[in-house]
Amino acid sequence: MRFHLIDRIDSCEPGKALTATKRLALGEEYLADHFPKCPVMPGVLMLQAVVEAASWLWRATTDYRHPVVVLRDVKSVKYGTFMLPGRTMSVSVELVKHEGDTATFKGKGTNDAGLQTVAAQFVLHGYALANRGPAGEAADAKLQDHWKTRWALLTGALR
Repeated sequence: MRFHLIDRIDSCEPGKALTATKRLALGEEYLADHFPKCPVMPGVLMLQAVVEAASWLWRATTDYRHPVVVLRDVKSVKYGTFMLPGRTMSVSVELVKHEGDTATFKGKGTNDAGLQTVAAQFVLHGYALANRGPAGEAADAKLQDHWKTRWALLTGALR
């Protein structure tokens, strides 16, 4: 199952920081199992929303040089209050440092009452599929186009 958790990118300063929004709707399929009588957003998906926001910051910072961005390491994860359906989570990420194709980020999520839901420091790594064989160039081009189109949707920018 693939999740796109960020609903909107509110601001981005490439190389520095990004803020985004996640609105939690009761109809999200994972809520049926987590937990049926008291649905809450799973902690791992709150963390995923923060990582997803950092991936957008990394793409904007590197001008989409890395069609594939993967999570390499997570440190200092702290969970706060639950994210309930009908609430909005504000996500903010900051680029701490980068070396080559690897970057370290700090990020957090807060609900619309201002309470922290999640905070973490983590490392992302980016790479191009072209480095892995001849078919990779075409796949990279498709991925870059996909990410640019999605960026336009999330930011409200016209392409």
